[in-house]
Amino acid sequence: MAEKENLEVSEAQIAVHWQEEAYYYPSPQFIAQANMTDPSIYDRFSLENFPNCYKEYADLLDWYEYWHTTLDTSDAPCFKWFVGGKINASYNCVDRHLAKNRNKTAIHFVPELENEKVEHITYQELWVRVNEMAALLQDFCGLKAGDRVTLHLPMTAELPITMLACARLGVIHSQVFGGFSGKAAADRIVDSKSHVLITIDAYYRGGHLIDHKEKADVSVAEAKKDGQVVDKVLVWQRYPGKYSSPTPMVDGRDYFVNDLLKKYYGVRIDPVKMPAEAPLFLMYTSGTTGKPKGCQHGTGGYLAYVAGTSKYVQDIHPEDVYWCLADIGWITGHSYIVYGPLAICASTVIYEGIPNYPDPGRPWRIAQDLGVNIFHTAPTAIRALRKIGPDEPKKYEYHFKHMTTVGEPIEPEVWKWYHEVVGKGEAIIVDTWWQTETGGFLCSTLPAIKPMKPGSAGPGMPGIHPIIFDEDGKELPAGCGKAGNICIQNPWPGMFQTIWGDRDRFVKQYFERYCKDPKSKDWRDWPYLTGDAAVQAPDGYYRILGRIDDVINVSGHRLGTKELESAALTVTEVAESAVVPVADDIKGKVPDLYVSLKPGYSPSKELEDKIAKALVTEIGPIAKPRKVWIVPDMPKTRSGKIMRRVLGAISNKKDVGDVTTLANPEIVTAIQGMMK
Repeated sequence: MAEKENLEVSEAQIAVHWQEEAYYYPSPQFIAQANMTDPSIYDRFSLENFPNCYKEYADLLDWYEYWHTTLDTSDAPCFKWFVGGKINASYNCVDRHLAKNRNKTAIHFVPELENEKVEHITYQELWVRVNEMAALLQDFCGLKAGDRVTLHLPMTAELPITMLACARLGVIHSQVFGGFSGKAAADRIVDSKSHVLITIDAYYRGGHLIDHKEKADVSVAEAKKDGQVVDKVLVWQRYPGKYSSPTPMVDGRDYFVNDLLKKYYGVRIDPVKMPAEAPLFLMYTSGTTGKPKGCQHGTGGYLAYVAGTSKYVQDIHPEDVYWCLADIGWITGHSYIVYGPLAICASTVIYEGIPNYPDPGRPWRIAQDLGVNIFHTAPTAIRALRKIGPDEPKKYEYHFKHMTTVGEPIEPEVWKWYHEVVGKGEAIIVDTWWQTETGGFLCSTLPAIKPMKPGSAGPGMPGIHPIIFDEDGKELPAGCGKAGNICIQNPWPGMFQTIWGDRDRFVKQYFERYCKDPKSKDWRDWPYLTGDAAVQAPDGYYRILGRIDDVINVSGHRLGTKELESAALTVTEVAESAVVPVADDIKGKVPDLYVSLKPGYSPSKELEDKIAKALVTEIGPIAKPRKVWIVPDMPKTRSGKIMRRVLGAISNKKDVGDVTTLANPEIVTAIQGMMK
């Protein structure tokens, strides 16, 4: 009978076995300087005060005209914020800071090569360069408000300059992650109907000058096959005045930005007064599971949300030096390298290269040299730095007051290393949960108000009201020990407006599941489905367990892969772990566990057994892996994420597909060789 009951576990209810961790509290010194120390913010942003509570964020910005409607639900669930308001994102990120902070550094650009000088771009210089680029886009390219332009740029200062120049004109920018292929860029060019592509000749990665221009040629050719003609390709030069790519320029189509800009020296462009609900940019989610989705983010609502969360969650003050070690090609970079920090007059660091070049001490040298005191990165990077340089932070004199983790759940063991070693026990940590689609943070502790808890994202942000549903739409209350589908009950200004050109897909994917009335204009009838599984502790904190489909059903027990991976990381020798499901005739699915080790440790049968035992101890016998594979490294994307899909194909003896876009495709062959 017990087995039958197990087999009837709801699809959303993942077995949750791990224990809640203890609280860590911010220091009195941090609280004393924090931007937000008033616990009544949660009351001010309660559902009773929704949506007008968000005026508090919008008032952080300068508006040409105030709005008449805070939230327009007439086209639910395509919600519009601050309707009637007129605003310009470029003005808010640059111009308005000149009166008091003209000579303050806006962007610290750190080249990957350590023998190249750091470029410190003041707000005055940023204003000059954004104006001249905007003039070029308007005059030479004929771009105007509402047009789309595709950017395929790496982590150089030219990327935010180009973004802000577009925003100045009301041109919708679509930045494609620099590590993506020309074909991936072409897919986004076609979908957005861009006629202009802005790229760069080359950039550094792992000490090598990478030819980036060749991707532009592929993009244009592939887009043309799908009927989208790119008229102009604008090429920034990594070294102005010198062409660093072996790929030839195409006459009549390709132009050097650095040459064209000479014509626009001293030109100033008035920012276009844009409606608050006008699109600011498109951010495409990766197309690995079908056609890329162009998440359309609006101007006023998005900018208000990232400004507010940068101030109150990131705790950025004008005197701080803030470094988010993400890529601007992802939403984290848009929200928390460019628009959020610059809107509140921060000094933001942009680093061109990989964190471990030329060695694992590089991030901490950058932090020491620039006086960085707020550090923001992903668990992927934290795990990698913990693996290759666990003692490196101790060698450098930097002091973080605040650290962020973003992008995926962070295992408690990794969190503790981040806190004790990277943060030197001084820094508070905010473990933020959000998505491309949401524009900004959904769950996080407010650093001076709510204590930290390893492995937990914390409560909903002020104004964000999560709810966990089971498969039938029944709410799973805090402390019930069951996980389900975490949704957000209410809209918020940072959320995307729609999927570009595909409203039906937008409604179907994000709202249809739990919509109470498809004809309703009431926001209460449209909970937003995040696609993530979560459990809520008795204290109201949320623990995110990964995507709903990142679960393994073992004999009816649904085990979250993140939970299994966290258990493996309790073993001292283990640096990284990845769990994949393997088909089993009896149990349906069983977990295979892949691990890589910290420096100085060697694979052995004894270590495999020790790791397997840790899963049994932490979770139970049901979690025992079929096999523990100790591998030299994990197959990873260019952005550092472990490709579990590839590992799953290896374990299930299936075709691994195209692995040429991985950062380390050779590791796939090495792992396959171990299986024989």
